[in-house]
Amino acid sequence: MTRILLRAHKSPFHSASATETISKRLIGSNVGNLMFSHASYRLLSTSGTELTTSKFENVDANEINERYDVAVVPLANAFRASLTDGVREMAGLFEKLTIPIVVLGVGAQGPVSGTFQSSDLDVEVTRFVRAVLERSPSIGVRGELTAQYLANLGFGAEHVDVIGCPSMFLRGPDFQITRKVDALTKYSNISLNVSPYRPLIGPISVDHALRYPNLMYTAQDQRTLGLMLTGEFRAPYEPPEGTPTNLNHPLIRDNRVRFCLDPTTWMDYLANFDFSFGTRIHGTIAALLAGTPGLILAHDSRTLELANYHDIPYRVLNSKLKKVDAIRLYEKADWTAAMTGHAERWDRMQAFLEKQGLRHVFLPGESPDAFDERLAAVDFPPPVQMGMRHDLAALYDLQRRIPELSAGLKRAEAELAAKKKPRSRTRRWLSRTKATLVRTVKRATPGRSSL
Repeated sequence: MTRILLRAHKSPFHSASATETISKRLIGSNVGNLMFSHASYRLLSTSGTELTTSKFENVDANEINERYDVAVVPLANAFRASLTDGVREMAGLFEKLTIPIVVLGVGAQGPVSGTFQSSDLDVEVTRFVRAVLERSPSIGVRGELTAQYLANLGFGAEHVDVIGCPSMFLRGPDFQITRKVDALTKYSNISLNVSPYRPLIGPISVDHALRYPNLMYTAQDQRTLGLMLTGEFRAPYEPPEGTPTNLNHPLIRDNRVRFCLDPTTWMDYLANFDFSFGTRIHGTIAALLAGTPGLILAHDSRTLELANYHDIPYRVLNSKLKKVDAIRLYEKADWTAAMTGHAERWDRMQAFLEKQGLRHVFLPGESPDAFDERLAAVDFPPPVQMGMRHDLAALYDLQRRIPELSAGLKRAEAELAAKKKPRSRTRRWLSRTKATLVRTVKRATPGRSSL
């Protein structure tokens, strides 16, 4: 029995509510993180394997060495400046492990040019890769841009395997995409995915919301889930104009946003659309795995290199892209190369797993049936939508009235402070205003009882 410790934010079989998902960070910052860990779990669920998931946070290296035979680490765009501390912490853990470490796809993030600035990150990535290579024959990366980045750090091709993203191998050698309709119309069922921090996606989302009445926003990031639960988009940055991050955006206002908490419900949901497009690479991959034609608006090196490696149709999203229209994107996209090249890419992934000493469910005598049957028995929550926990009308009322009530409250408090004997009328007004404000907040956000 091979005991594998798989890095994942949660087990594929754990059904969690939206509240639990956001409070325990079960998707990290993006539900896309579950897509590649889910695929990795299914891929490695052989008859002679015992899999355990872990976030690799606050773990005991000695316990890992004692309990497991191998650590498998599927990663996203981990090699980026904002995750320097995370790379450092993981490298520190790896240096304490004595078991093999299999990195099942990791990417570097930079501009679409693929030029990465030298920084403190380089030092930590070098340490990270050395720790992996001291315990395994090679490291798996997502694409050629990441391979070149590691080559610039001194890691040659003999130690770096380009394998893409494990999510694309959820079904092993099988990968088929069929156009459901010959051409889109303004009434087609279209799914849009959005990176709410990208300025250029804002006008696109508003334009398509107004022109395509059946278009839905399939959200992925934790902050948008927070917006759907509380009516507030909390972020350390000012959301770019037009992004669906407030209650006035037409997609939010008209309840045309859904959030799938698990890969299973995500793919089931996207199977109902004619076309999916947007800036989220795993939103596009989820659609493709659901059999729905998808296209990525590539906006950085991580999205571009995966699109290139897996031959996923894309357009580079920058100021030179004058017009984005779903009908035209669908008309010009071709999924032939994604399908015809999949067999070769699958062979490359198989060879990587064999080199690492790992078996998979598509080998002779193995099957993914046990995983699929166990998954089918889980009752996952339906996609989250606006108004599931709250009175949506109250959210709009709250947004409209709070500035007015708060301003009046401050004026009344100032008046009271300036008077030794405030008039009863002022005191009554102040009491009523406070009660109204508290009542409005309570009505729109149950459980929040104080200001």
